[in-house]
Amino acid sequence: MRIAQVAPLVEAVPPKLYGGTERVVSWLTEELVQQGHEVTLFASGDSKTSASLVSAIPQALRLAGVRDHTASLLVMLEQVRRRADEFDIIHFHTDLLQFPLFQDLFHKCVTTLHGRLDLEDLHSLYRAFPAMPLVSISDAQRRPMPPVNWLSTIHHGMPLGLYPFDLEGGDYLAFLGRISPEKRTDRAIEIAKRSRVPLKIAAKVDPADREYFKCEIEPLLDDPLVEFIGEIDDRQKSEFLGGALALLFPIDWPEPFGLVMIESMASGTPVIGWKNGSVPEIIDDARSGVIIKSMETAVDAVQQIRKMDRRLVRQTFEARFGISQMAKNYLNVYKQLVQKDLRKKRRRASAMTSNPSLQTELGDTSAPLSRGLP
Repeated sequence: MRIAQVAPLVEAVPPKLYGGTERVVSWLTEELVQQGHEVTLFASGDSKTSASLVSAIPQALRLAGVRDHTASLLVMLEQVRRRADEFDIIHFHTDLLQFPLFQDLFHKCVTTLHGRLDLEDLHSLYRAFPAMPLVSISDAQRRPMPPVNWLSTIHHGMPLGLYPFDLEGGDYLAFLGRISPEKRTDRAIEIAKRSRVPLKIAAKVDPADREYFKCEIEPLLDDPLVEFIGEIDDRQKSEFLGGALALLFPIDWPEPFGLVMIESMASGTPVIGWKNGSVPEIIDDARSGVIIKSMETAVDAVQQIRKMDRRLVRQTFEARFGISQMAKNYLNVYKQLVQKDLRKKRRRASAMTSNPSLQTELGDTSAPLSRGLP
């Protein structure tokens, strides 16, 4: 199958440091290539892939210091549009801008929505383009949405060997991701202080959150139990997660997925997650972590985690969140779209055969109907 993967331009594919969506795009792209599909990746020029790379810009926008991404993204979407006939499927990971540009090609397009969908100001756009085929990354992500063309919910998956399993773990709590009000780093610090267990914070601070960090979080770091590390790369992340007693995920927003949860599980490190958004879908309570609702239950969970079998955490990850499972689910979506379009073309050709006068109205259908099928 000829597949275009269209990535955001904020980070490289895969990211050099922080970046969730681009990481998932990389894993999916490499797996599809490994399975023998002809994949073209539209991404920044500093991306690394075994697929055919098409770059609209030389460097990912965040590390290049570019804050307004619209112009670069539109340039990339024009590249995709010009080459659309080369693909059986065009898979977007770029939120919204492609909707009006690809209306006549929705039969071969699918968009995975990676972000939050509870913002009402975006719903008018989804109502305006209800035919765009969509994939959600959790069932919880869908709940605030108006009626749209959902094809599937597909949880993220990652290569099984990417994060080595650590049977022993360590004696500190880990917080990994970014500093922002909805991620509730302050809760993580309070859990550590109440349970008297060290906390290591490996997180980036976006420009939009610098004032929040300075005013709300930085004053809380002045405690011997709390260590702020900052943004880390993949190699450091593996060691950081594998060496932890537990990952704290004390979110205060409708998290669409939470990639760090399965990265932690891959290392054998259980997750203590607040019951918001996708958390109940991702954590198997008492198997791969503990789902909590309050600070009191969070502190109790730190002690409960000590009794958990890290091998069971890893086994749960392998059973649910491997890359082959994610790729299989996406290929099912691709085939569903291709077969639906093929059936439509056959009905159209049949109608023309039975009524030749329709050919003038509907146009020529002499092109092969089976082109591009897997």
